[in-house]
Amino acid sequence: MKGYVYYSEKESVRNKAFIDDLTNESRKLGIELNLLVEDEQPDSDADFILFRDRNSERAALYDAAGFRLFNRAEVNRIANDKLRTFELATLLGVPVVPTRKIRSIDEINTYPCVLKTVDGHGGNEVFLCTSALDAASFFNDFHDRKLIVQPFIESGARDVRVFMIGKEVIGAVKRTGNGSFKSNYTLGGSVEKYILSSWQEKDAMTIAKAIKSDYVGIDFLLLPDGRWMLNEIEDPVGARSFYDTCDVAIAGKLIGYIKEKISGE
Repeated sequence: MKGYVYYSEKESVRNKAFIDDLTNESRKLGIELNLLVEDEQPDSDADFILFRDRNSERAALYDAAGFRLFNRAEVNRIANDKLRTFELATLLGVPVVPTRKIRSIDEINTYPCVLKTVDGHGGNEVFLCTSALDAASFFNDFHDRKLIVQPFIESGARDVRVFMIGKEVIGAVKRTGNGSFKSNYTLGGSVEKYILSSWQEKDAMTIAKAIKSDYVGIDFLLLPDGRWMLNEIEDPVGARSFYDTCDVAIAGKLIGYIKEKISGE
C-alpha cells in the first residue's frame, strides 16, 4: 500500500515531528508514506492522500482525480468556514455559538461581541470588540475578507477540543487562555486532559458522523453552568496539545484507521 501526506511547504517544516511519526507508523504496517508538498503531484497509483492543509479547492482537485482523501474536500470546506459550521450544527441540533455574516459595523447590535474572519484559524483572526471603535479597527484590518460576528460568550477562556478519528472519540483536552479570552494552546494557553461525559461524546460523534470526517478536532466552549457550545471544527487539526496530555499514539491510530478503511473499500 502506498500513500501520501500533503502539507503546504511552510506547514511541512512546522509539523516535521508529526510527519515523522506518521511515516514510522506507516512503515510498521507495511505502508509506503511519502510527503507531498505544494504543487508536487502524487503518483496515479497512490492508494490514498492524507490531506493536511486548509485548501478545499486543492482537495477537490484530488477528489475529482479519483484519489481517496482523508479528509475529503467537503469536510475541509465545512470545517474552514465558520458560518457553514454554524449552519450544520444548527441543523443537527448541537448547541452552537450564534454566528452570522456581517458586512459593516452598522450591523452590530450590541457590545461586547466577537469578530472573526470566516476562514481564520489558530485564534489569530479573532477579536473581542467592546466598542464601535474596536470593530472599525477590525474591519479596517480585514476589509477584503468574509467576516462573521458572534456574541461574547463568557467561558472563562476555557474550551474543549475533542479529537475524532472516524466516528470514534480518541480523546479530549481542556484549553484555558492565559490573560486572553482565547484558549488556543499555540497562543500561550494551558492544556490538560479532559474526560467527556456521555452527552458530550454524543454531540461530537453526531458532528463527525454528519460530515463523514476521518480525522478532525471539534472545539466547544465550556460555559460556567456546565453546558457547552460548538465553536469550530478543525481540519487539519493540530495534535500538540493531545501529545502533551494524552497517552494515545494518535499517529498510529490514524494510520491504522486509514489502512482499515482502504482495505475495506
